[in-house]
Amino acid sequence: MTYCVALSMDRGLAFMSDTRTNAGVDSISTFRKMFSWTKPGERVIVLLAAGNLATTQAVVSLLDERAKASHDRSPSLLETPSMYQTARVVGDLLKEVIAGSVPAGQSQDAFGASFILGGQIRGTEPRLFMIYPEGNFVEAGADTPFFQIGEIKYGKPILVRAFDPGMSFAEAAKLLLVSFDSTVKSNLSVGLPLDMQFYERDSFTPGKQVRVNADDPYYRTISEGWSDALKTAFRKLPDFPF
Repeated sequence: MTYCVALSMDRGLAFMSDTRTNAGVDSISTFRKMFSWTKPGERVIVLLAAGNLATTQAVVSLLDERAKASHDRSPSLLETPSMYQTARVVGDLLKEVIAGSVPAGQSQDAFGASFILGGQIRGTEPRLFMIYPEGNFVEAGADTPFFQIGEIKYGKPILVRAFDPGMSFAEAAKLLLVSFDSTVKSNLSVGLPLDMQFYERDSFTPGKQVRVNADDPYYRTISEGWSDALKTAFRKLPDFPF
């Protein structure tokens, strides 16, 4: 399992993913789940992946190949006219990879994967999409300004309660770390290190990228501070009137 989150904000886009991949309690590995492609001054595209590792790696590898030789390998993420068309490329490729991986007569469930795609192409607004194993997708908007994939339930409450589209990237990073810390503490299939990336609207250059390890001082401050704050808030609530 994994956990990935992307936020659509007034200032731009924020992305975060864990790196744990497991095939059982005795088979734990670390794999990057955040990928990006850039055409300086023209587009920045970020992809977060969750699900079957072979499926996600195949999709990302094919996208990489097309991006590095876009003149003879089409369609390329670096040539699509809009983020909507970019989402279609990823969705079609995901559906194709899954279909090609499933032995005849078997279910596709074991090979399933999902993605969060975000970025901006010059002449258009920053956009954020969630892409399903079937290849279809939905777009973030005012009512749904963030997407999660993977093990979403433990980290969602803080996002629902505290997310504000007008927040700064520094506040977004704090919010994401609280969400991930809650998930890491609740589910062994999600683990550090964590990857963060930020994209500032209309910059068309990769934003700040950070890898957070377990011994990171700020992460430890957030983890311990959030635990203490929850205990304090709980004690301040009135007791049930027995």
